[in-house]
Amino acid sequence: MPITYTSQEQVEVYRFNLPTAIFVPLLALFLQAFLPLRFSFFTNFDLPLLVVIFFAVARRSPVSGLLTGATIGLLQDSLTHHPIGVYGIAKTFVGYGASSLGVKIDVENAGTRFLVTLFFYVIHEIAYFAVARWMLSLSLQWSWGHELGSGLANAVLAVGLFALLDRFKQRT
Repeated sequence: MPITYTSQEQVEVYRFNLPTAIFVPLLALFLQAFLPLRFSFFTNFDLPLLVVIFFAVARRSPVSGLLTGATIGLLQDSLTHHPIGVYGIAKTFVGYGASSLGVKIDVENAGTRFLVTLFFYVIHEIAYFAVARWMLSLSLQWSWGHELGSGLANAVLAVGLFALLDRFKQRT
């Protein structure tokens, strides 16, 4: 699937009602905190990241994407044993980048969603690793194979999840 350039006049900007904007991220955080306890393979998925990417590309506002990423990231930090702010910083980068990219290209088809999610998953992991390893001196190991495999798994999940979440979009 080719990535096509979209002019400013062709860009659809969406909004979400308040219950959707609150419930979807909270559900993603809840599932991310509890599903890996029962299903160990679920540790490869990052549902809060997928929600950040979805809301950022749908709203197409860098400030909104930045704030969504920061809020969801900080809430995710509060559920982990890591210092507060590590996920917040990484998801802030992704929220800003995804919303900025959403203005420039068509992010409504499955192929583009797959590629965008894969790209931003890797960016998220690099930002997370950089902050945790070099700023906080946490002992983490990097594995390109694992990160790309997890990125592909998240991208496949994102295509289906984004199609489901499209039902909650409202045109502005």
